[in-house]
Amino acid sequence: MGVVKNYLYNLTYQIFILIVPLATIPYISRVLGPKYVGINTLTYSVVQYFALFAALGLAMYGQREIAYRRSDKEEMSRAFWEIELLSILTTAVTLVAYGIFLSFSKQYTMYYLCQSFFILACAADVSWFFIGLELFKITVLRNFIVKIASIICIFTLVKNESDLYIYILIVSLAQLIGNLSLWPYLTKYIQLVKIRDLHIFQHFSPTFALFIPQVAINVYVYLNKIMLAKISSVESAAFFDDSDKIVRIALTVISALSTVMFPRIADAFSKGKYDEISSYVEKSFQISLALAFPMMAGLIAIAPVFVPWFFGNEFLAVSPVMMVEAIAIIPITCSQLMGMQYLVPTKLTKIYTKAIVIGAIINFVINIPLIFLWNAVGTAVATVFSEFFIAIFEFYYVFKKIKPSRAFEGILKLIVASLIMFVIVKVLTMLLPTNIITAFMEVLIGMVCYIAMLYFFKFQMLNSIVTSVVRKFRP
Repeated sequence: MGVVKNYLYNLTYQIFILIVPLATIPYISRVLGPKYVGINTLTYSVVQYFALFAALGLAMYGQREIAYRRSDKEEMSRAFWEIELLSILTTAVTLVAYGIFLSFSKQYTMYYLCQSFFILACAADVSWFFIGLELFKITVLRNFIVKIASIICIFTLVKNESDLYIYILIVSLAQLIGNLSLWPYLTKYIQLVKIRDLHIFQHFSPTFALFIPQVAINVYVYLNKIMLAKISSVESAAFFDDSDKIVRIALTVISALSTVMFPRIADAFSKGKYDEISSYVEKSFQISLALAFPMMAGLIAIAPVFVPWFFGNEFLAVSPVMMVEAIAIIPITCSQLMGMQYLVPTKLTKIYTKAIVIGAIINFVINIPLIFLWNAVGTAVATVFSEFFIAIFEFYYVFKKIKPSRAFEGILKLIVASLIMFVIVKVLTMLLPTNIITAFMEVLIGMVCYIAMLYFFKFQMLNSIVTSVVRKFRP
């Protein structure tokens, strides 16, 4: 299956993921309010640390190893069972540790119990196997069905603040059930392997190497919110979490490309096709930055009118947080590309780890005074600063192998087109009333203006895409 087809499958799902929060977040924000949204943010952030230890970097490692072995069914099957059994073992150990944590927890115990299904879901997750084989259709269809069912349950069962535990159960169980639903498809692609032929712990060291950067990433993805809840308030944690959700939603369109390219680049690396890898990464940079700049500009432009309409007037404090955090879209895009499309699939994990760990330390250190100064806005500033550091650190190593002139070709055109789009959207937000129709209208007009500007500036990647599409559908 080609890269374009895989990307369209994954992009379709990522767009669907964009729509799901657009449907549920406004409802949940109004039904639960800042306090209970903050409690969910706090308990979810804590349980994700345990889930991180359960997963142990095995998903990313598994994708890479399956991509390396996909031409040999016996070797691929052995690798699958070794990695999956290691996943079950790490999940079991983590559940014991989580039980000990719950025995000492004196606050929000019921909510922590409801969140525990996220840990169980780690052992059941085999999506990495299908991604390694570039079988995105299977994972996408499964996720569509589970997500739709969870949306229906949220609107049907969650009615007030006391239903927070129901909301948590719906989301966490959906994750577990979604992961389990992939297992029946495995029989077509793998075979049983004798236990004595399995060597589980040979995978521990390389997967632990990928686990370290995952821990570091989670330091400023989840620890930010825990620190806000403890130093400031659970409401501040909710404000930052809501901003973070919108920014991460925007980034899913870009991460869809990285997910698709990861196994393709790993396969090229295993075959020694280094020029092909460089070409993939350079083109990915151009496409991703063409998406990242308008996303950043658009979020900054619409934040003041989007937040009260989307979250409700109780969440007005989210607006300045979102305007600051939107800047992080650019460095996150760059670091994702370099990490997930070059450093990890080509086994340069140490460089990737150094960048993430140092970035996490910087984030933690500057986050404390910034929270005291500006609460959730301070955390957004810390996030932007640390993300830029990570991107710059990775640039230093990656551009020894990849030509920056090709990767950043046309970047000035992207910046100018995004600035023009920003001005147009900003004017529209001041002139038009705030409602769902005008919001979509502003986004649509902004997109049209941006694409028109790129066409006017003769942005090479846009011309290449248009030419490819025309050729494909020409009779």
